This record gives sequence, C-alpha cells and structure tokens, in this order.
Amino acid sequence: MMRVVVRAMLRARSLRIRLFSLIMVPLILMTSLLGYWRYQSAQETVQELFDRSLLSAALAISRDVANSSGDSLLPSTRTLIQDATGGKIFYHVTGPGGIYVTGYAYPPAPPSGMQFNKGEPHYFEARYRDHSVRVLKIAEDLIYEELTGETIVTVWQELSDRNVFARQLAVRTFGLFMILLVTLGLVVWFGVQKGLSPLTDLQNAIASRSPNDLSIIKRPVPIEVKGVVQTLNRLLQQLEKSIKDHQVFISDAAHQLRNPANAVQSMAEAVRDAGSDEERQTRMVDLIKAAHVSARTAEQLLSLDRLRNSRLESARTKFDLTQLAADICTDFAPHLMGMDIEFEFSPYEGRLPVEADSVFVSEAIKNLLDNAQKHGGPDLTKIRVETSRKGTFATLTVANDGKTLKPEDETKAFGRFSQVEPSQGSGIGLAIVASVAETHGGAIRIDPCEAGASLTLSLPIRSMVT
Repeated sequence: MMRVVVRAMLRARSLRIRLFSLIMVPLILMTSLLGYWRYQSAQETVQELFDRSLLSAALAISRDVANSSGDSLLPSTRTLIQDATGGKIFYHVTGPGGIYVTGYAYPPAPPSGMQFNKGEPHYFEARYRDHSVRVLKIAEDLIYEELTGETIVTVWQELSDRNVFARQLAVRTFGLFMILLVTLGLVVWFGVQKGLSPLTDLQNAIASRSPNDLSIIKRPVPIEVKGVVQTLNRLLQQLEKSIKDHQVFISDAAHQLRNPANAVQSMAEAVRDAGSDEERQTRMVDLIKAAHVSARTAEQLLSLDRLRNSRLESARTKFDLTQLAADICTDFAPHLMGMDIEFEFSPYEGRLPVEADSVFVSEAIKNLLDNAQKHGGPDLTKIRVETSRKGTFATLTVANDGKTLKPEDETKAFGRFSQVEPSQGSGIGLAIVASVAETHGGAIRIDPCEAGASLTLSLPIRSMVT
C-alpha cells in the first residue's frame, strides 16, 4: 500500500508534491521503525525496573519478617512497595523447615526443574488466579524465634500492570515523534513552496515576454536550475538563428525565383507577339529553356530547404556509391554528348558501401555534373567522373577541362546564392552538395589542378566489405 502511495505521489506533476513526498515518506518510515524500536525498548526497560522493584520489595519484606518475628508488614513498608512498583504486590514467606510465616497462602509454583541458589534472586513467570504474573523468589538464612534456618521470600506482580506502564511510556514517546513529524511536515511543505519561488518568478518573467523576444535569460537563478536555464538559452539561440536563417532563405529564394519567373513571362509574351510561325517556334524553344531553368531553380531551392530542416535518419539506406553514380552518369551522358562534350566514367573496382539518403546523394551528384557543364566555359570539351576509396571514405570526383577552379575559391563556390564568376546558374548547386556531405558526415573539396576544375565528394564507408 505504501509503495502504491509513493508511486502515485512521484507521478504527480507538482514539483512541490514530489519534493514533499521524497522528504516525508522516508521520515514516516523511519518514525515507524523508531516507534516500534522504542516500544520494544520500553518493554525491556519496564521489565528491568519492575524486577528491581520486586527485589526491593522482597528485601523489605524479609527485613520486616526478621524484625517483627513473623508479624504483618509495617504500613511504611506496604506504602513503599506500592509506590516503588506502581501496582499491587503479592508476597509469601516461609521460615526454617518450610513453616508458613506471613503473606498469601498459595504462591505461584516455579517451573519444574528450576534450580535455586541461596542468596540469589530468581525470576520466572507463572499463572496466579488466572492472571499472568512475574515472580521473584529468594532464599536467605535468618534467625526466626531462636531458630536459625532458611527463609524463602516469594513476591509476585501481575504482568498487566507492567504492560500498561510500558504502553503509556511508548505512547508518550510516539506522541512526541508525531508532533515532531507533523511540525517537520509543515516546515517542509511551506519551505519547499518558499524554495521554489525563484522558479515561479522565472516562469512569470518568461510569460511576460513578447513572442518576438528570443533573447537569452539573464536573471539570477538557483544553482539547481542553472542547467535548465542554460539549455533553454541554447534552445532560444538556436531558434532565433533558425528563424533568421529561414527569413534569409525566403528572401534569397524569392530573389532567385524572380529572375527565372520574369524570363518565363517575357518569353511567353514574346511567343504571343511573334510575327511569324518561324519566329514563334524560335521563341517557343527559348520559353521551354527558361521554364526548365525556373523549374530546376525551384527544385534546388526545395532540396536545400529539406536538407536544412531534415535529420535524414529515417531515410538512410545502404547502397553502393559506384552503382548509384553509374546510373546517374548513364542518364546524364546523352545530354553531354549531345553538346559535343566527351564524357568518361571510371568506376572503382570494388564496392563502396555507404549509408545515406540516396535521393539527396543523387541530387548532389547531379549538381556536380550540372555545375561542371554550366561553369566549364566555352573551352569545355571533357567531363570525367571517377569513384574510389580513400581510407574509410568512399569518394566521387567530377573533373572537367574548362575554366580553372582553385581550392581558395571554396568559400564562394560552396556558399548559398554565391558564385565565383557570374554565370547562368542559381548559385545553390554546390551549396546543396556541401549540405549533403555535412549532413552525412562527409566533405566536399576543390582539388588542386593546373587547368580545369576537379571537385571530390567523400562519404564515410559504413561496412568494411569491399
């Protein structure tokens, strides 16, 4: 039952209740154990005290019997016994030869086989008039009416008197424990509320902020919640950066799409206003090209946005980079060869297993080929694609003999909406390649070469099987 209550309290949404339960439940358990221990200790203490009282009573009775030659006990002795023991005392005295001297006629019988040594007190429990009693029996040598012999004094008391005294002692102690526990509970309850006030102040401060205020929290907080505030500040900074990046991306995307859209509109108007069928056909070809450029730009923008917002974990699969490159090159080759550009593909002899999003890796390879074709310049005559392995990385290199591209141009080449030289491209093709490489734990670099351009995409190999 206690375990169920503790679990219910720990599941509570209130931090105050959780702290209160974590503090008070162990204290309640400890108080219960202490109360039980105190009761047992009281029983032992009462037993020892009452046994000593019986011994005192026996010695007093023995003295009175000796002094009064067997007469009844003195009133002072009776009062002393009553006060010392806290209950009624029964006694029985026999003189030398077992002669009855004074007291109650039939004392409780000791357990069979119990040995008695003269001069030593012997305690045992027995039944007397259907009541459980504690008995003390002591034998001494006394002179009684000119006779010298053994005198046996037996005193006993009901155990119920002892139990009542022990319960009273335990109840008083347990009552003191309960008062202390209740007092401590009130202190903890209101103390926790006071201790959590900085969190309430922090909550009010955050709630009073405007939706546009993403600045970090600078107000002082307790050490215990500094980690939470620091994490929240990091989240606010990341959120602010993400919003700014999103706003910049929207602005750049609108700018990049405006030119192709205007071109498509102009081409469409030119087709409409063409004076002859031959001119209209020419304008129609230009319109299709402009529409293709616009669609390609929109597709690249969408890919860049997906890369920025996607974790890609669920879309990753294992595939052979060489096989994927071969399929893309097969589709791209007719386009290049139609432009009178020599195209060569040199595959790696073994397998290059990688674990990545094949759609984005395909987009990266296409962008590398598209970049080589668009930015190669008028002297471009050859494009070469090669796959290889460098340590634990699978690499894909796209090289051409056109315009020279140097490693120091990486910042401009891989930046979004930036170009090394003005051209017909959108400036986001290589940025997509860089984002794909970074997202998958790889890299993109510009290889040093005397003429032309060479770019290498590397992705980590997830299997050592080749």
